[in-house]
Amino acid sequence: MAKDKSESEQAKLAALSPFELKDELIKAAGGGAVERAANVSMLNAGRGNPNFLATIPRHGFWQLGLFAMRESERSFAFMPEGVGGFPRRDGLTERFDLFLRENKGVPGIDFLRGAVSYVRDQLGLSAGDFLYEMCEGILASNYPVPDRMLKLSEIIVGQYLRREMIGKHPFVGEFDIFAVEGGTAAMTYIFNTLRENHLIRAGDTIALGMPIFTPYIEIPRLNDYQLNVVNLEATVESGWQYSKKELDKLRDPMVKAFFLVNPSNPPSVKINDESLQYIAEIVKERPDLILLTDDVYGTFADDFVSLFALAPKNTILVYSYSKYFGATGWRLGTIATHRDNVLDRLLGELPKDVKKELHTRYESITTEPDKLKFIDRLVADSRTVALNHTAGLSTPQQVQMVLFSLFSLMDTPDAYKNALKRLIRSRKQALYEEVGISFEDDDPNQVDYYTILDIEFLGERMFGRKFVEWLLKNTEPSELLFRLAREARVVLLPGKGFGTQHPSGRVSLANLNESDYRQIGRAMRKLIEEYVERYNKDTGSKLDKHAVK
Repeated sequence: MAKDKSESEQAKLAALSPFELKDELIKAAGGGAVERAANVSMLNAGRGNPNFLATIPRHGFWQLGLFAMRESERSFAFMPEGVGGFPRRDGLTERFDLFLRENKGVPGIDFLRGAVSYVRDQLGLSAGDFLYEMCEGILASNYPVPDRMLKLSEIIVGQYLRREMIGKHPFVGEFDIFAVEGGTAAMTYIFNTLRENHLIRAGDTIALGMPIFTPYIEIPRLNDYQLNVVNLEATVESGWQYSKKELDKLRDPMVKAFFLVNPSNPPSVKINDESLQYIAEIVKERPDLILLTDDVYGTFADDFVSLFALAPKNTILVYSYSKYFGATGWRLGTIATHRDNVLDRLLGELPKDVKKELHTRYESITTEPDKLKFIDRLVADSRTVALNHTAGLSTPQQVQMVLFSLFSLMDTPDAYKNALKRLIRSRKQALYEEVGISFEDDDPNQVDYYTILDIEFLGERMFGRKFVEWLLKNTEPSELLFRLAREARVVLLPGKGFGTQHPSGRVSLANLNESDYRQIGRAMRKLIEEYVERYNKDTGSKLDKHAVK
């Protein structure tokens, strides 16, 4: 079989991040270097950006904005030249009630009424203070104060994280939150502050739970960090769970930190309860171990419990609103740490010369730099310390984050969550039906935001090990992806770029319609059948290319 590309070209492609390789696949599919919205004939299932979004809290955002504008104009009514002022606290709740009555029946109004009621009656916060923070925030008329997160906004978002990340699991103590520009900013800030504060240094060893979101693989290799990496492998054969043997790698005192994505990206499987508890037990033996859990897909799972709930004092929690609320463009994320955490303890145990260095680094922003908490160092470092006074996520972003949180907190039947689960799981069913693979979908840990089409695993299941060995010998790792792109105009991401052990393709189940997934499934099935025909011809075998297993 002729190779699609030369060995040198294959080597260059293998070095690319899957997100950069995606652009090459789009070119092969006829989409050009940048995918155009009008190019409807190309099916890009490589994108994680969902094609659904939460409408009710967005309606609430715009209606709140109209009320805030009315308040601003009221403050400077004597200046008709388009000059407004800050909202006034006195009488704010009464004027808001009037606004709600005047706009009865308008989308978003009932949600806002319920949100204020929930904040007052369920959370015990002042409705007036809440409305003022929201109005000033949505007008973006002031710097974020406090810079880490607006005061009441942090409380409300904290309640949301408790509900979605901790649930009914016992949890002792409180945690702090830093509102950031999506999960990507969270990763950037955390790596940077760990390094700046000497909690990880060049040559140190960290562990990664594989497969994992590609930047977690790429960042430790950069000259900025130069970290050694130990991989903890979850395999398709084990249902994408970590064995005790793999988790025992965390017992090595050389491992300074363990980073994982839960539920995983791309398999979309949450870590089972047994493994979470096993990690928590290891932490008891390794109280100095730093954990980072990126739980962006946790809100799509059934009965999700974060590692943050089981080992809160050792864990940095990263959460993004992007996927669940269809809000990738808003750039909304959070970093949470327990108020009694290993990071602050390790900072206190640093050598005197390092403490002196850090004292100098942070002395311009506090009179007690030695007592500055890790999470507040994150804030300062995010603006190179010198710009700490203007740090913080933009206030309109924080307002939308709060409204998303309240929408979820108020949705006690989980109507929105259950609708999304039905949507993505019906897409998965459609895809696999057309590929011709039957599967058991009763794994309670499956989340299904993505699905991995593992060539080796599925090929062996459908046609046997000899067929798989022939396929791997006669094709390059990216060949199947490029053929799908050129011949069927279907774009998937390579699983290898996320650390999967076998050649595979990541299919996002979030960004296309069910009929599109059926089309993708048929295209894949056609390609599989062609390879079976070639295999039969080359080996003299008589595999049934229409076999369904």
